[in-house]
Amino acid sequence: VQLQASGGGLVQVGGFLRLSCAASGRTFSTYGMGWFRQAPGKERELVAYISWSGSNTGYADSVKGRFTISRDNDKKAVFLQMNSLKSEDTAVYYCAAGGRAPISEGQYNYWGQGTQVTVSS
Repeated sequence: VQLQASGGGLVQVGGFLRLSCAASGRTFSTYGMGWFRQAPGKERELVAYISWSGSNTGYADSVKGRFTISRDNDKKAVFLQMNSLKSEDTAVYYCAAGGRAPISEGQYNYWGQGTQVTVSS
């Protein structure tokens, strides 16, 4: 599966963005999906994941209550709604595909290119 992330940009603290990840391939609905981010000088971290069916989701503590992951298997897409953005959310965001409910980075096999999110104060 090939992944293409989009929707990043520059936003002020407290603002919102919606990231999208478009997938190609006929087996998209069999993959769990995740959004990762990597800030300068920091390790890549899993921000949110969603299971292949959409029935299970998980979030990093730092984004719980502010970010929402969702997917549309008919459109072969996964989304990350980011609200109440903070300066510490500034990072390059990546979408990835992996096992049925991939909760750790090692379970992801396919990666999209990153999209930059910059939150300014």
